[in-house]
Amino acid sequence: MSGERHRRRLRALARRLRLSEDDLPLLERAFMHASALGEAASSSDSNERLEFLGDSVLGVVTADYLERTLPLASEGELSQRKARLVSGELLAVSARRLGLGELLVMGPGAAASGGAERPSMLADAFEALVAAIYRAQGLATAAAFIEREHLAHVSEEQLRRGNAKTALQEWTMARFKSLPVYDDSIAGLAHARSFTSRVSVGGRALGVGEGRSKRAAQQAAAAQALEILTHEAAHEQEV
Repeated sequence: MSGERHRRRLRALARRLRLSEDDLPLLERAFMHASALGEAASSSDSNERLEFLGDSVLGVVTADYLERTLPLASEGELSQRKARLVSGELLAVSARRLGLGELLVMGPGAAASGGAERPSMLADAFEALVAAIYRAQGLATAAAFIEREHLAHVSEEQLRRGNAKTALQEWTMARFKSLPVYDDSIAGLAHARSFTSRVSVGGRALGVGEGRSKRAAQQAAAAQALEILTHEAAHEQEV
């Protein structure tokens, strides 16, 4: 994407978020992946530090939202829901819906490997955008964005799939008397690692997931496998 086209898209996003022209440098940084910068570049030039800040803002806003909207829930239930709502998997879903992958600037290697569609990069971009909004307009505006563009779009079904590994194990044991097998791999530098997990049952490949930890990648792979298996089961019943 040309520099001018990218800047036009950033301006369109700024208008949508009611940010000013003065906030464009923050938005540019929010979508600047470290792979697009030389080794001598400072970490403050990429979106990594904004990811760090955005992660904290998301945590506070989500905890406040849950405490306000679920007055009868136990602390344990609130914690489980919060962990799921701020998971890389669900943040990536919101980032994809908002088209954030199209705004990411990355190096040739990352771009060639499909970086703009990788869940981990999309989740990072969402966190960085949250931080940019927080820096530009404050916590109230950032909270409104998070509730409107993320929390409001997460369904109860998506929340229930939070422990997809356990659900998949129970499903495969009941139906196939077999346990899922996970094949995990790691890519990236130590400070920005991405995990990929492939799950199979009885030798059949069923799902692939990515995440910023092995657990997150396995959960994403298990969720994909569950979706395939439940769809097949529903089709069998129809037949």
